[in-house]
Amino acid sequence: HPGTSELVARAVQQAVIDCGMPAGTFSMLHDTGYEIGGALVAHPLIRAVGFTGSRRGGLALVDIAARRDMPIPVYAEMSAINPVLLFPEALKARGGKIGTAFAASLTLGAGQFCTNPGLILAVEGEGLDAFKASAVEALKAVPAQTMLTAGICKAYRDGVAKLVGHSDVTQLAEGQEGDEFHGQAALFETTAASFLKDKSLHDEVFGGAGLIVRCRDLAELETVVDGLEGQLTVALHIDEGDHPAAAKLMPKLEMLAGRLLVNGFGTGVEVSPAMVHGGPYPATSDVRSTSVGTLAIDRFLRPVSYQDMPADLLPDALRG
Repeated sequence: HPGTSELVARAVQQAVIDCGMPAGTFSMLHDTGYEIGGALVAHPLIRAVGFTGSRRGGLALVDIAARRDMPIPVYAEMSAINPVLLFPEALKARGGKIGTAFAASLTLGAGQFCTNPGLILAVEGEGLDAFKASAVEALKAVPAQTMLTAGICKAYRDGVAKLVGHSDVTQLAEGQEGDEFHGQAALFETTAASFLKDKSLHDEVFGGAGLIVRCRDLAELETVVDGLEGQLTVALHIDEGDHPAAAKLMPKLEMLAGRLLVNGFGTGVEVSPAMVHGGPYPATSDVRSTSVGTLAIDRFLRPVSYQDMPADLLPDALRG
């Protein structure tokens, strides 16, 4: 991963030269700890920060930025479990197909996507049983995949081990085994009551691990939604008969996540004007921005108004 980053950085540096841009337009610095990142955020010449990583790391940078003589914004993308809501009619019609598609999304890139679908909320019944059966079957065939770093792999394995040892959690499936730097897919299940009781079950496990929360009815599913933290995405799997129930939840879901999608999974992120890759805390530290899409650059712009300004004092771009 660091080597790949350096290859990309060299290409960007060459592009800076080819475009005649200032030599300091782009830099890449490696660090084995936190010192360089912290020093950059504290430096008086830095005016804004973008960050992707853990909640602990993001909040540390937010704190450094806030303690500066001149505080600056930190756009930290941190943790999300990206709930997938499976409604009864959709489950009844195609629970098995949804389960297979879920397994593919969960394990894409070893599950190392910010929008990885780590949480499934569904009402008990035959449709959910069909979903679980197909997801379990698909996950058993998934090879273990190399994770980005040894530290990320260890954190993933620790998170999986915590779920395995939880008295209110049942493991449903695991993928194929790998070596010490591979993440082995895993699927777990618990009840809504247990999930609501234990906040540790809400924690992100960064990698190909998912947790199904069985709800007795749609009312209990709504109660679970009420207890969730801010998210990057929420996916709804619905058929026409589910529209009234989904409509009832929409105002809450709009407050819960930056992107709502139907009959799909959030792992595909389109770079477009409509994309919102952000969301309420702790998904991000600033709910007003997106880190993917054509509006992402707006995070690093500050508006300036020129009122009654003589033409020869205006920037060149504003002169008639």
